[in-house]
Amino acid sequence: MKFLEKYYPIILAFLSFLYSVYLWFTGNELEGIYVGLWPITILGFAIAIRQRRKN
Repeated sequence: MKFLEKYYPIILAFLSFLYSVYLWFTGNELEGIYVGLWPITILGFAIAIRQRRKN
């Protein structure tokens, strides 16, 4: 369980990246580009939240 608590943003970012690639190659280029921005946002929020924690 500790593994998921620590690495869930990386897992979510990777899954959204795979979804973006899927969208791109199925012909939904604009949706793929939009979803392709999600991993950066997920990882950015995760970094910001971890910096705000007190432990």
